[in-house]
Amino acid sequence: MSVQERKQRERADRERLIVETARELAEQQGWDAVTTRRLAERIEYSQPVLYSHFRGKREIIGAVALQGAAELAAAVRAATAAADGPRARVAALARAYLDFAERHPAVYDAIFQLDGGLPYAREDTPEPLKDAFAALLECLGEVAGDGVHPGLFTETFWAALHGVATLTRAGRLPPEDTGLRLELLVERLSVV
Repeated sequence: MSVQERKQRERADRERLIVETARELAEQQGWDAVTTRRLAERIEYSQPVLYSHFRGKREIIGAVALQGAAELAAAVRAATAAADGPRARVAALARAYLDFAERHPAVYDAIFQLDGGLPYAREDTPEPLKDAFAALLECLGEVAGDGVHPGLFTETFWAALHGVATLTRAGRLPPEDTGLRLELLVERLSVV
């Protein structure tokens, strides 16, 4: 291995450490607790080293969002692959989505709530974000119904799931009724 390859590997390792540490700190204490100073202390590098990877917290949030989007896409695909039939796949997608939001609230916020400097719904949208939407579209497109644009249907269904996730987490919807909400959502919006 050349010196340059070793330096590139070390740089990639440091970047992963920064992102993982930010994610852990955010999940434990919230995004307000994630500062470049605290991250530098936790990873045992100076702040200038941290800034050599990310220009600041916004870019770190963006990196966590991209990592989280890839994980969300994988979770949705795994859940839908194990389900039998279109309606069962939609129900599995909805459960996987809400489960991800509940288990990883800080990552979910990085993807959908916080400004990570990432463009959404544009040509220059990063691939992990496009792929997360594609994972939803793969399943939801088949139940959109005749004459309904699959992408528009997917956006609408996703918005409903996002509403359930955020309103439940905020205490605005009782969590014990989440299953009933999902059944209603799948039943009313899925045309099979």
